[in-house]
Amino acid sequence: MTPEQVAAASKPLVLELGEAFSRCPATLRRARLLGISGWAFYITGRAGALGDVRAETVAAALGFIAPDAVADGWDAAARTVRPLAVAEANLAECCRWGVEHLSDAPESPRLAGLLERAVDAADGSGMPLFAAWRAMPVPDRSPGARAAVALLRLREHFAGAYLLSVRAAGMTPLEAVLAGPEGEAGAAACGWSPPYPPVGPLVRRRLWAEVVTDRLVATAFRALAPGEGAELLNLLTAARLHLRGG
Repeated sequence: MTPEQVAAASKPLVLELGEAFSRCPATLRRARLLGISGWAFYITGRAGALGDVRAETVAAALGFIAPDAVADGWDAAARTVRPLAVAEANLAECCRWGVEHLSDAPESPRLAGLLERAVDAADGSGMPLFAAWRAMPVPDRSPGARAAVALLRLREHFAGAYLLSVRAAGMTPLEAVLAGPEGEAGAAACGWSPPYPPVGPLVRRRLWAEVVTDRLVATAFRALAPGEGAELLNLLTAARLHLRGG
């Protein structure tokens, strides 16, 4: 498989597995322990790796979430706890979830190793959120925790690459969300308010952006030897099946 093929095939797996920890009830309880809402924890848990920046900067880095919705979560959390502390708590929850759910996944150490090599080789140019997460030290070096953190980081790499590709396609982030599979429901979930622009002319541009995203992320998978890309896909598929109880 070519690196571009690995990127395209792994994208849905990485996007699903890379955010699975954030939906865990134990992760959501961490927000209450910090004294902030679940939304504030989500926004600041992701973007807090950037440090003490303004909400406008966070909205630019996240891209697909409406700026007003970003500001609501970011500013609410900042009144109670420093953003980096929320990101560190989010990272700790990611590690905990990885230990609990990925440690006994098929060949967990191998999965972690392949993912980490891809993350280390990825080009972070124009992707500040991915670069910030890659720079954060991992508090748990067990295989399950390492795999979970690498999935989180690779997910942010895909998200950053997609944001760059959408802008290069001449689309706004809102237009990309509307042209996606969830349409207006997805836009509403990301905090965007109607009226929305027409979707029809945007679909072809979004598909082009998806292809460019795979090309941008492919640089990460060039670090893998021949055959290792397919191996990684098999391990990611097995991990997803394991999480689903298969």
